[in-house]
Amino acid sequence: MKPAKILLLFLNPTAAPTGTLRDILESRPGRDGIELTQEVIRSGDGGTDPAELSRLISSAGPDLIFLVPSGGLLAETRELFRSLEGERLTAPIIVVSETGGADETFEWLKLGAAEIIKAPEKAGDVPARVWQFLEQGSRGDAQAQALKRQLGTRLLIGESPAFLKEVGKIPLLSKCGASVLISGETGTGKEVCARAIHYLSPRANKPFIPVNCGAIPTDLVENELFGHERGAFTGAKDSQVGLIQEADGGTLFLDEVDCLPLLAQVKLLRFLQEKEYRPLGSAKTCHADVRVIAATNCGPEEAVEAGKLRQDLYYRLNVIPLVLPPLRERREDIPLLARHFLAKYSAEFSKPVTDFAAESIRRLVSYDWPGNVRELEHVVVRAVVLCTQSYIRDVDISLPVRAAEAALESFQGAKDRIIAEFEKSYIERTLLMNHGNISRAARAAQKSRRAFWELIRKHQIDVKTLKLHAQ
Repeated sequence: MKPAKILLLFLNPTAAPTGTLRDILESRPGRDGIELTQEVIRSGDGGTDPAELSRLISSAGPDLIFLVPSGGLLAETRELFRSLEGERLTAPIIVVSETGGADETFEWLKLGAAEIIKAPEKAGDVPARVWQFLEQGSRGDAQAQALKRQLGTRLLIGESPAFLKEVGKIPLLSKCGASVLISGETGTGKEVCARAIHYLSPRANKPFIPVNCGAIPTDLVENELFGHERGAFTGAKDSQVGLIQEADGGTLFLDEVDCLPLLAQVKLLRFLQEKEYRPLGSAKTCHADVRVIAATNCGPEEAVEAGKLRQDLYYRLNVIPLVLPPLRERREDIPLLARHFLAKYSAEFSKPVTDFAAESIRRLVSYDWPGNVRELEHVVVRAVVLCTQSYIRDVDISLPVRAAEAALESFQGAKDRIIAEFEKSYIERTLLMNHGNISRAARAAQKSRRAFWELIRKHQIDVKTLKLHAQ
């Protein structure tokens, strides 16, 4: 079998390149399957010489490139990537970053990097990712790539700017192995996005394991995640692998991660840091190459403040954040989603229903959808089942009574209600920031004390309670 060629490319090193990365690759069992080449590029005043770069790449003929820049994101690095684009290079580029922060990771991905590994490199982080890229390149035909794109993107439906801003990051996130924390209300599509990241990544041919952390009994969480050895506890007649081992090489999706017990969070943190864990009742340390994508229904910062999510785990999970907007903030997507579900379930139930009546679409758009996309899907399912015409009418749509009341609200009524909500929220927040002192709060709001006091009375705000909360 022809050996895989790996090029180690050092850009402007401040000293002679160390052998750490090369040592890790060469120490891997079966190292005869790779051929390593090391090159150093030192840019002059004119930047990287494209001709010299072309000569180096042509000579090495790499299947994979490790780029080790000095000093983070440099102008020379940008020029280097432009030169590589000019070469029509198909070999993926793995960047060894000095900081590995979210902003820098995004910059590398935009430039064209396939993966970012934080320096100093750990022996457990490098080989598995390398061989995944090499395997993908050896069997990644056009049909397989097209299937991955379909699996990854066909359920990401929407055209609103708020939605596109977030899901537009997914193709970039899928290229790297960094942890992603997805936040959004129930039913906004967090698992759909996690699956998209997985199926568009080099891990697509490995398992995607979703876990609802809130559905696992507290005393079974560690056993579910890490597994156990025979005799670890009463009734453990056989050993059992955990979900982390099942996801080896692939992706583990931890939904409602803030529901994990704190002790399990500590062990998960160690796994994220070291890629190693111990099954219950075992003295042996196990290793697994797993990308972790986590999700939470509440704001993760709120979960940290409430003590539900450890701060150190939050920082480890939140390398790259993805915030999904609720459906009420992307109302222009409601007709698109409704018609998607209509086509799906009319075919599934063999019902000749082809569209929505205009009044039924207006009713769907006017509803606030506290259950988001999932609730919309269920409403469309009921409508398809109950529909007796070739299109869905207003009477076929079953919504809570409050939805009909909201739809009848006048423009002025809606405006007055929203203004009142803003005024009350602003006054309470200003009082809290000023420890309940009305005079200071009035100055901060640039209003007279009398006018500010009238707003307090109008909205029946309890200043004494706010003072207690502010202390």
